[in-house]
Amino acid sequence: MFSLPMMALGLFVFMLDTIPYQQLQHKVGWRFPSNSRIGARPAYQFLGADEETITLSGTLLPELTGGDTALTLLKLMADQGKAWPLIEGTGGFYGFFVIESLDTTRKDFFSDGKARQIDFTITLKRTDESILEMVGAVTRGVLDLVR
Repeated sequence: MFSLPMMALGLFVFMLDTIPYQQLQHKVGWRFPSNSRIGARPAYQFLGADEETITLSGTLLPELTGGDTALTLLKLMADQGKAWPLIEGTGGFYGFFVIESLDTTRKDFFSDGKARQIDFTITLKRTDESILEMVGAVTRGVLDLVR
């Protein structure tokens, strides 16, 4: 059976054969610190974007899907401490993300101790500037080459 890529983090491809996530949670925030005022509600000031996180979670059945090997590859990527490009299977670009955490819960064991089911949660944190700023920097670089 041929499976299409769901998403790629760097060179690691999420798909049915590796780590097929069942849930993707995307959290984006903005900073609005407050200043207290006498006799009035606090005043808020917009300071820009706050943290952006993506959480992928699901259940692996190593007999049918990926398992320990795929999880070990993600752990090795996290150990490097690098930011990786995150690209959706449809071609959408999320930005550059680091692997902040990898949580696993193993259940229903075979007689040799290998898990039949592995529940996982992967938390990614964005580290780059906005996509518009990145496009602007690339465009400026291309224009400088042309001149």
